[in-house]
Amino acid sequence: MTDSHTTTAGADWQAWQESWDRQQEWYMPDREERFRVMLDMVEALVGTAPRVLDLACGTGSITARLLARLPDATSTGVDLDPALLAIAEGTFAGDERVTFVTADLKDPGWATQLPHDSYDAVLTATALHWLHREPLADLYGHLAGLVRDGGVFMNADHMTDETTPRINAAERAQRHARMDRAKEQGALDWAEWWQLAAKDPVLAGPTARRFEIYGEHAEGDTPSPAWHARTLREAGFAEARPVWCSPSDTLLLALK
Repeated sequence: MTDSHTTTAGADWQAWQESWDRQQEWYMPDREERFRVMLDMVEALVGTAPRVLDLACGTGSITARLLARLPDATSTGVDLDPALLAIAEGTFAGDERVTFVTADLKDPGWATQLPHDSYDAVLTATALHWLHREPLADLYGHLAGLVRDGGVFMNADHMTDETTPRINAAERAQRHARMDRAKEQGALDWAEWWQLAAKDPVLAGPTARRFEIYGEHAEGDTPSPAWHARTLREAGFAEARPVWCSPSDTLLLALK
């Protein structure tokens, strides 16, 4: 693998990875913990050399942690965002364990572009909340066909239990107060991070294309963990339940 600190056309990919991590941690200070549990369950259920699909991979955050922990693993990263994919491709250039595919998960034929017909594990984090319930349920149906028997799908994301409105409101208020304090100390939010990317000579073009595709950041749905588990079972998974949660987020595991 090429040293991730190597600059390509003037870009320090490792610096961009670290900048992305800090921005994401402003929203999710327990981000590394969810990755740790995710990889615990990968190892427990499909072993130490899995074929992994990093779904809506972004900069390759899951792939980086997967390969650091399980060096015999392989990963296919799929995303539509040209700027985040540029960072991912720059970071993993020369690593034969990693392949990236540009595809729109809302396109019914997206999986035909993948290099493999099946995967031991499909992993995603903080990405699918931009899909509404109907397209997300459709996606889960596609994933049931991609995950081999005995394989796993895991989604770590915002999942809101609407039956606990007072708990939700208190958690949200506390979380935003913490974020405000971090902001005062110089933390970058989503919009500010993208403003920096737009000024970078290497990322400016991909960032402009990214906003042509997505527009400003848009939210989809954040249904409850129970909805995710039920929908995954209906899609063809044998078992599904949370394996980790924070006050706002859940890591939902489905076993084929």
